[in-house]
Amino acid sequence: MLEPVTVRGESIVLRAFTPADAPEIDAAASDPDVQRWNPIGLSGLEWCANRADWSEGAHASWAIADAADPARLLGSVSLHKIDLDQRDCEVGFMVLPAHRGRGLAGIALRAATEFAFTELDLRRVYLYHAAENVGSCRTAQAAGFRLEGVHLQSYRYGDGEWHDEHSHAQLRSEG
Repeated sequence: MLEPVTVRGESIVLRAFTPADAPEIDAAASDPDVQRWNPIGLSGLEWCANRADWSEGAHASWAIADAADPARLLGSVSLHKIDLDQRDCEVGFMVLPAHRGRGLAGIALRAATEFAFTELDLRRVYLYHAAENVGSCRTAQAAGFRLEGVHLQSYRYGDGEWHDEHSHAQLRSEG
């Protein structure tokens, strides 16, 4: 069983989601990029409650917030599919539209990955993104994730289409 913890990163803080974050999540749900790549599918309040509940141990999810103003929501990062037996997990991220282009996803990705390696004692963190999602590819590589391969038509995203995906990974031994 995991309990939510706060993680500090360069200029950001990863903190638990609160009900106060729900309006920003509801607004993000209408963004075309979010709808295409990371559809939210729930009300902002439900989404935030799910992300704040780590009790099953299957995920560790955080609100990406401004270190100078931790109430200010910038995005989300989650370790999910945590497998303590295999000592690996998948990571995903989203930056709210108004905060894109500032390198926040890479900073959050590095902080969450460090948590996976040091606090969960995982050995491997991996991520997938649609091959067309160039921004996610740049973020993964900037955060130290190596491109492992391309998976043909491997996932149906929010647009209903099957997309090729890139897989990236980082090993604890590389850090």
